[in-house]
Amino acid sequence: MEETIDIITIGESLIELSSDNTLAEAECFHKYYGGDTLVTAVAASRLGAKVGFITRVGNDPFKDYLLDSWTSEGLDISQVKISNEPNGFYFISGPSVDNKEYLYYRKKVAQSKLSIDDISQDYISMAKVVYTSGITQSVSLSSKAAVAQTFEFAKSNKILTAYDPNYSQTIHTPEAAKENFNDIIENTDILFMSTKYDTGSILDLDSTDNIIKNLWDKGVNIIVLKSGEKGGYYTGYNGTISFTEFYTHDVIDTTCSGDAFNGAFLYGITHGYSPFEASKLSSIVAGLQAKGIGAVKSIPYAKEVFSVMENN
Repeated sequence: MEETIDIITIGESLIELSSDNTLAEAECFHKYYGGDTLVTAVAASRLGAKVGFITRVGNDPFKDYLLDSWTSEGLDISQVKISNEPNGFYFISGPSVDNKEYLYYRKKVAQSKLSIDDISQDYISMAKVVYTSGITQSVSLSSKAAVAQTFEFAKSNKILTAYDPNYSQTIHTPEAAKENFNDIIENTDILFMSTKYDTGSILDLDSTDNIIKNLWDKGVNIIVLKSGEKGGYYTGYNGTISFTEFYTHDVIDTTCSGDAFNGAFLYGITHGYSPFEASKLSSIVAGLQAKGIGAVKSIPYAKEVFSVMENN
C-alpha cells in the first residue's frame, strides 16, 4: 500500500450497457462500467494521480471484469469489498446528446451494502483529498452514514474533502438532496455544483455571486459552479470569482462529463495547480470526454490533454 494517495473516491460502480440506437431499436449494447465517483477516479488516474477507490462489488460474473479493469486503470482497489449481492447496471441509448435514454437498476445491489465498516481510517489518513457525491449518499442509509463519518474524520485530521451533490430527479427528491448536502457541508472544503440541477434545488439561490458567497459563509473554501446556460465554469476561491469557458460545444454524450471534470480538478489541486488553473485543465478533460460515448471509455489520457493545453 502506498504511503500517500492523492485522491480517494467513495461510491458505487455499475455495469454500463450503451448503444447509439434507442432502447426499442438497439440490437446490441457495448459493455463497460460507470458510476459518478468512479468516473472521477479514472479521470484523475489517467492524468497521473495516485487514486484509491472504495466500493463494494457483487460476487457475480462481472466481478473479475470490474476488478481487472480498475487495476488496469491504475486504481488502488485494496479497499474494495466483495458482496454476495449482484452488481448494479444501467443503459445509455440514443442517437444524440439531446435524445439520450437512461435506465438504471441499482436497488438491492452490492454497492448498496457500503457502510462505515468498509472505510478504514488508516487508509483515509493516507489521502490528500477524499471525494464523494450525493449519489453515493443516496445508495443506502448505511452509505450515507459512512460518507458523513468519513468527512468528519477527514476534516478533523486536516485532509481535504471534496463533494458534488449530483442531484438527479431519477435518483432523489430535492428534499433528500438538501438533507444529504446539509449532512456534510460543514466538513466540505471543495464543492462542485451544477446551476441547472443543484443550486436551485438545494440552495434556492440563482445568482452566481450570491451562491458562491453563501457557500464561502458556510466554510467551503473552493467552489466550482458548472453553468450550461453560461457555457462554462465559475470558480470561487480566496475572495475571487473567475469564469472558464467550456472547451467545446461539439459534444456527443455528456454522461458523467461533470464527473470527469471533477477528477481533473482534483488532480490539479493535488499537483500544485491553483483552483483557477485546475478549472482550465478540467474544462479540457470534460470537453474531450463529452466527444465520445459512455462514462469512462471516453475519458482522455494525459498525453492528449496536455497536448491540448500546450496549444491553447
